[in-house]
Amino acid sequence: MTTDSAVSAPDPALRAPILRPTARFMLSHPAHWIALGFGSGLSPKAPGTAGTLWAWLAYWVMQSRLDAVQIGWVIALSLPLGWWACTTCARNLRVADPGAIVWDEVVAFWLVLWLVMPTGFWGQLAAFALFRFFDAAKPGPVAWADRQFKGFGARGGFGILFDDLVAAFCTLLVLALWRWLW
Repeated sequence: MTTDSAVSAPDPALRAPILRPTARFMLSHPAHWIALGFGSGLSPKAPGTAGTLWAWLAYWVMQSRLDAVQIGWVIALSLPLGWWACTTCARNLRVADPGAIVWDEVVAFWLVLWLVMPTGFWGQLAAFALFRFFDAAKPGPVAWADRQFKGFGARGGFGILFDDLVAAFCTLLVLALWRWLW
């Protein structure tokens, strides 16, 4: 015997996904605005690259106004904020890890820049290229990380961030090895 309430509310994950988020969707909830990288994730081509470029620009602005410790606090606070935003946005898009969610690229690339500074434009460009390679190609440990936390809810939201944090670690490892060898 089942009750009406048990069968009347379909699981939101079973509804058809929203194929492309719009500016209207982004502005409908603060979590969407954050998760979509303040609009950079709405890019029709390479939203992850657009989000990483936005992160680079935002880091330059932060660096002109904040010291290294304050930037560290921004990054530290951006992780749980991003976890909530990515979890909420993915659930509302009804896609476990939508490409339009770019907060994971933003906070992971901020971490890379924070740890490689001070470095000039070419060092930052190398960090950008390496991070994009690890994030897009997902070699070895990044692919492993990408498979670990899938689905909806807090676990899936963490998974959205986790593989990009591993890509950031791989980027930092390559840069550290390069500096050590040369």
